[in-house]
Amino acid sequence: MTDLERRYARWTALFYPADDRRTRGSELVDTYLSLAAPDRRRPSPADIADLAAGGLRQHLRTARGLGPGFRLAGLLALTTATTCATGWAILEALAPTPSWSSHVGPFLSLAVAAWAAWLLAAVVYIAASGRWFRWAAGLAVLVTAFIVPAAALTGLPRPPLSVLLPQIVLGVVALGAAGQRLWWVRLMPIAAAAAILPIAIGTAPTLDFISGYYDLAATALPAAAVTLLIGALLIALGLAARRDYCGTWAMLILLTPIGMLAVNPLGAVLDDSGPGQAVIPAWSSMVVASVLVAMIGPMLLPLALVARGRLSAGRRPPGPGHCLTCGASSTSA
Repeated sequence: MTDLERRYARWTALFYPADDRRTRGSELVDTYLSLAAPDRRRPSPADIADLAAGGLRQHLRTARGLGPGFRLAGLLALTTATTCATGWAILEALAPTPSWSSHVGPFLSLAVAAWAAWLLAAVVYIAASGRWFRWAAGLAVLVTAFIVPAAALTGLPRPPLSVLLPQIVLGVVALGAAGQRLWWVRLMPIAAAAAILPIAIGTAPTLDFISGYYDLAATALPAAAVTLLIGALLIALGLAARRDYCGTWAMLILLTPIGMLAVNPLGAVLDDSGPGQAVIPAWSSMVVASVLVAMIGPMLLPLALVARGRLSAGRRPPGPGHCLTCGASSTSA
């Protein structure tokens, strides 16, 4: 085995599941060797990226319960996003408009368009097919993201990023909810929104723009994060007891939106302000917390897929005539 062949085999062993390495490992290595330049001694960055992408696709195909896990995570994310949008929409409609600042007609800010788009997506989820729901949820994500540049261009008020960013992340995960067939499952987002409606109606008239968006972002959103975390954890444990691991995958997928909902307490942990200081942490601490969540959260699922492949490889060692590096049948092993 040449040095280049050995290096390709190591990258294949790193990225691909054990079963694929046993059945197709030597074929993959031979393919890359045939395409490599005669004088090449190391795999090119493009080949390594291609191996990583192919290995991730195979992990996604073979991971047990991952597809249902995406749908479960999407349902829980959509339920949370609809509940939050309902509360914010009631705040926009019933809270007194500030005299010290411009406002959008009878509403507090431009965000009323985003909250309306999310409620529309929840209705489409009940009544239409998965394709139409994806369009509606994608539109809601775009409208929410467009609030920031629209406010900058028009000078009209908008909610803080600690409110808009979790909604966008929840919306991206909620796209996976398409495909649910049970009618009572489709009713869950609207049912959760209806449950919070009396609380929102009773509280909104006593709030203003600052106490509504900034103060509630520091209290209500972390409460939503804890609720989502506990709910996803209980579902994962209940399904795991029946050897159904879609709840575990859903839990990993939801850790990123849960972290975004909890940016305020995470920022307070990073903040150096002592007890008795402001409830809202410094802006820089919240930015650092958001960046850490955005970097670490999406990495957990690929790491779990790779760890799963490693465990599978550990349980089934390669037999005689198989390469000790990649587990594939090879005459050069």
